[in-house]
Amino acid sequence: MKHDVKDLNLAPGGAQRLAWAENEMPVLRLIRERFEREKPLRGLKIAACLHVTSETANLMRTLAAGGAEVALCASNPLSTQDDVAAALIEHHKIPVFAVRGEDRDTYYQHIVDVLSMKPSITMDDGADLVTVLHNERRDLLEGVVAGTEETTTGVVRLRSMAKDGVLQYPIVAVNDAKTKHWFDNRYGTGQSAMDGLLRATNLLLAGRTLVVGGYGSCGRGVASRARGLGARVLVTEIDPMIALEAVMDGFEVMPMAKAAVLGDVFMVVTGNRDVLRGEHFEVMHDGAVLANAGHFNVEIDIPALEALSTSRRAIKDNVEEFRMATGRRIYLLAEGRLLNLAAAEGHPAAVMDMSFANQALSVEWVARNAPQLKRQVYGVPEEIDRGVAALKLRAMNVAIDDLTPQQAKYLASWEEGT
Repeated sequence: MKHDVKDLNLAPGGAQRLAWAENEMPVLRLIRERFEREKPLRGLKIAACLHVTSETANLMRTLAAGGAEVALCASNPLSTQDDVAAALIEHHKIPVFAVRGEDRDTYYQHIVDVLSMKPSITMDDGADLVTVLHNERRDLLEGVVAGTEETTTGVVRLRSMAKDGVLQYPIVAVNDAKTKHWFDNRYGTGQSAMDGLLRATNLLLAGRTLVVGGYGSCGRGVASRARGLGARVLVTEIDPMIALEAVMDGFEVMPMAKAAVLGDVFMVVTGNRDVLRGEHFEVMHDGAVLANAGHFNVEIDIPALEALSTSRRAIKDNVEEFRMATGRRIYLLAEGRLLNLAAAEGHPAAVMDMSFANQALSVEWVARNAPQLKRQVYGVPEEIDRGVAALKLRAMNVAIDDLTPQQAKYLASWEEGT
């Protein structure tokens, strides 16, 4: 079996990680049990470009249990857990092409390696696999019937492709499921970004000023968790409605130009590029810490930071010091890449349980319905979204009420008034 991972001897440790994560993923486990019985994915070839973590590994096991042939590569050069990659190969016979710290050329070669399986379904996190398929391996497009996309950044790119008329097959935006972005983005990113920040720096956040760039679902989570740790939280935004929400949530909202003067720690999470730029670096105080919890490493303008600095050196794992001509020091975490995966272990398995349940069920749905779908981006069907929520509540031993017949009639009618 063709593969490219760091060391297959790491597999025993990876298998233990998989088992630990599985304990926190009861919804995916229930889906896997049904998939094993019904084999709804039989005959499908799924090329997946995702963060290679223990949670992702359990998703790959679920897809394989459903009868699919699966191959996996990394969606970020620093997010791979090498022992998990080895365990997928050694214990579950799933090809993996991912090495933590791989360079850009290797990263894209691994995407090409996964596409060499001639997939019928793509599963992406950031749309790099879809982009390579459309730009470099168009010869394989004819065999692809559908795909799924995990994250906000990827959905934005895919909608742009669909708008321009270049998207060649239907893709389900898993990120837009409520049981994904309401929970994974907010609670997962909020906790794991703080985890990565503290593992990398061991900073005391209480009493410090932390700037959150962007108040989307992920930004909300980061702001909430930072405030819970005692930080003074400033928020920057471009959308007046979202900015108003941040104000109503009790945060200080201001332009980045003003926040750059005040911040001790900066966490950008917008999905856009150059959120922190040269003019911001020039006014930051000595010791400012820069981190990114958005998908790609473009939110911090690292070339501009380099151009302004007289020296650059590694201080410790995931921490680089840039010294300005004035003597000020600015610290960049995890090369500007996803902090929660580069410096920590990513989202907790309990929240990825819902995200990856949506992935598995969306693959089943899109494969079944692909002939009727257009070349555009679709939302996760509501019945899948609500079904995942119901399964999660069941797994947590939480019961909820049902409408009485009288209540259902009242909500469906217009005759009754005061």
